Amino acid sequence: MKSLSLLLCLTLSYMAHAKVSYDGFKMYEVIPRTGLQLQILKSMYTESKIDRVDFWVPPRGINIPVQISVSPKTKIIATLRLMGLDTRLVMDNVQHFIDQQNKVDLKFKPRDKAEEFDYGIYHNLSAINDWITNITTVYADKAKVIEVGKSFEGRTIRLIQIDTGKVPQKNGFFMEGGIHAREWISPATVMYMTGQMLDLYGTDAKITDIVDSYTWYILPVFNVDGYEYTWTTNRNWRKTRSKHGLCHGVDPNRNWDFEWCKGGASKEPCSDTYCGPSAFSEVEVKAVSDFIDSHKGTIKAFIDFHSFSQLWMTPWGYTKELPEDYTQLNAGAKAACDALEVDYGTNYQHGNIADIIYVASGSSADWTYGAEKIKYSYAVELRDTGEYGFLLPADQILPSGKETLEALKALCSYVFNN
Repeated sequence: MKSLSLLLCLTLSYMAHAKVSYDGFKMYEVIPRTGLQLQILKSMYTESKIDRVDFWVPPRGINIPVQISVSPKTKIIATLRLMGLDTRLVMDNVQHFIDQQNKVDLKFKPRDKAEEFDYGIYHNLSAINDWITNITTVYADKAKVIEVGKSFEGRTIRLIQIDTGKVPQKNGFFMEGGIHAREWISPATVMYMTGQMLDLYGTDAKITDIVDSYTWYILPVFNVDGYEYTWTTNRNWRKTRSKHGLCHGVDPNRNWDFEWCKGGASKEPCSDTYCGPSAFSEVEVKAVSDFIDSHKGTIKAFIDFHSFSQLWMTPWGYTKELPEDYTQLNAGAKAACDALEVDYGTNYQHGNIADIIYVASGSSADWTYGAEKIKYSYAVELRDTGEYGFLLPADQILPSGKETLEALKALCSYVFNN
């Protein structure tokens, strides 16, 4: 009996750490045309984790596309077709697109100039940490590393602070990437913008202006355990890696202590939107919130970068009611979207979270706006609108970085003058 128990434990341990293959998995766009069809999809989405089905874009409304990744062993798409739902194949083999993203040089080479870093590929956590060390060393006169805290698995959460000494009092700007592990374009875009802010400081007038206007707090990878797990084990992992019964992880963007676990969040530990056993249960969320709270009254703007859908969103997420400052918040979002569109014609929509994407309670932007009174709080969904989803090719990193930096410049000017 002891041998059997040991074998079972070893088997479960191996299964938990064996690299997940998505060979043969397909991704479909499904469009509900009636209320009944929408309800069918919503039931599938909310019933915890349906085996071999992963919603990349959840059901939101009639005629609004839903995106579902399915195992070759499931017949769910055939069933949906029999029910009359429109389906379209988007990816015929999810693993192929994962393999394309993973064609990178994982060895970081220290540079004398940070601008020599290759921002056009995806980097694993070790390379990102080496980059953080390198760029803050090269630009030690204006940048430094702050260790915000430790993750559940003991990794350090590292933030870059940029301050040229010319910043007006109480003018902080906080931006973060990688709160959801599988959204690789988020850390990549944040890193690119950070690099440009430091590399071009003093030579580009607009960059110099925004860097001098704020004390910058930049967190490239929020969910360090989850991000590492997407490289080592499961590319499509979303949550943290804390343990909850037989399941792992909490959605770190449903764990903030503001209208926690109301709508758009699950109390089922296996769900991708599990809000956790309590608000701030996740050590990563608590560490970042404590850091922000320690600067209460000094931070003017906050952005949490996600992917995908091309949206620039304001609070609220927990309700469709509009916040008191919505007119100004949305005007700032519009300024960002207008500037973003110039270089590549990339079109973003803007509006409040609950209306433009879905209800989501316990989010970072709701907490920074509602609890910390950071007036200009935003959640941004980066490229694309579904052709590649979370598996955005590396050749789109630089365009994403460049256009988002233009949006950031416009937003900084708007915030500074309002």
